[in-house]
Amino acid sequence: MNQKRRLIVPNRITLDGVMQAPSGPEEDTSGGFKHGGWAVPYYDWGKVFDEQTGHRFDLLLGRKTYEVFSAYWPLQGKKNNFAREANRGHKYVASRTLKGPLTWKNSVLLKGDVAAEVRMLKNQDGPEIQVYGSSNLIQTLLKNDLVDELWLKIYPITLGYGQRLFAEGTIPAAFKLRDSMATPKGVIIADYVRAGEVRTSSFG
Repeated sequence: MNQKRRLIVPNRITLDGVMQAPSGPEEDTSGGFKHGGWAVPYYDWGKVFDEQTGHRFDLLLGRKTYEVFSAYWPLQGKKNNFAREANRGHKYVASRTLKGPLTWKNSVLLKGDVAAEVRMLKNQDGPEIQVYGSSNLIQTLLKNDLVDELWLKIYPITLGYGQRLFAEGTIPAAFKLRDSMATPKGVIIADYVRAGEVRTSSFG
């Protein structure tokens, strides 16, 4: 019997939930977004990133994130854990517009219903699946209850607009906090595991 693979969303967000273009001004300017690179001045959690990427994993990416990653990471060799594992692992790409062969080694274009394809991937043998960026894809994953863990880095800023991690695809769902810490620059690192349904009660 195949062991179910975990699907993990390790993401950087602001206090108001924006995840768009954390790494640079030109990363994603869609919607007139002008705050690209907002995460860079606060980056002091490299050790955590090394721990979270220091083992085998596959990637699940939307088109825009795949195009950015495939232009950069194949050129980085084995400079760090992420480069090494991302280059040797499988990359599953969800896109309706990409055509032809994908150039990044071990890349596979998902066809048809994305939720069904991802559900099938999760029931195959293999390492965990990590999802970076890919805001539109994440909405589909949340809507279909396919996210097992959230590895969040919450930054001490608000932006007011931009693509958000929890948007139109979010369903009611409970998560359990497994681990947390705060960095000297004020980034809260919180790892959550899916934990059943939302429970309600009252103080009365």
